[in-house]
Amino acid sequence: MVGKKIDGVEVSNAVKNILKNAVEKLKSENVIPCLATILVGNNPASATYVKNKHTACDAIGIKTKDFKLSAETTQEQLNDVIHKLNYDKDVHGILVQLPLPNQLDEFATVSSIFPIKDVDGLTPQNMGLLAIGKSVLKPCTPSGIMEMFYYYKIELEGKNVVIINRSNLIGKPLYNLLLQNNATVITCHSKTKNLKVICQNADIIITAVGDRAKFKLTSDMIKQDAVVIDVAISRHEGKLIGDTDYDDIIQKASWVTPVPGGVGPMTVAMLLKNTITATSLNKEIVN
Repeated sequence: MVGKKIDGVEVSNAVKNILKNAVEKLKSENVIPCLATILVGNNPASATYVKNKHTACDAIGIKTKDFKLSAETTQEQLNDVIHKLNYDKDVHGILVQLPLPNQLDEFATVSSIFPIKDVDGLTPQNMGLLAIGKSVLKPCTPSGIMEMFYYYKIELEGKNVVIINRSNLIGKPLYNLLLQNNATVITCHSKTKNLKVICQNADIIITAVGDRAKFKLTSDMIKQDAVVIDVAISRHEGKLIGDTDYDDIIQKASWVTPVPGGVGPMTVAMLLKNTITATSLNKEIVN
């Protein structure tokens, strides 16, 4: 029996419709949600991501401010921009597009953002709150994955979940979110032994490697009716691909995300949600 598609576009549109109403409510109180983005350098992919985020904000009524800095920007100069935005009452969310040029320290940069304006959910304070189940602003991609589980009523409690990723952006926060939903979670990575066997025992597999030269999740690695979430996205032979071949995996899995059109739209939707949440938090402080 062929599995079902987890449609990230459908779920993200449902989220955006709710967010539009929240924006209108804020505007009725003379509060206009505002997201400031900072792009350092001329990375084409990063520039495209920032542009897409601005377009998504505009579609639901979130104001944006765009800061483009040269590739030679120093840490002090970048911190100065962030400092000004931290204290700008008209700005409710701050996003620094990653990765940064080599001369800049990612941890120092993210740490300089006020946690209440941290719409990526990556400051040490927000990551710490996430670990103890008290976070409000959570990393966007993991939050988007959780939203898809809720939308399609995919049960997490008591399920064996394997995450193939241990990054601060995806694997680590996702581990905590799944644990808080009573799943049993195993985190795998490049040094994990017997990965195939571990995956074959999983009810849910979330893979986010993004390098087909090193890894591909194949149908013989999953058990019948497993749920497969493919977070990875890269370009191969002129096409956007993930860690799986959707047409192959869906013959065995019960639910599968496509690439593109799966997790990607949810990441943007959760950024919008975080921006509106941050606006509400900042509004209370300013008032």
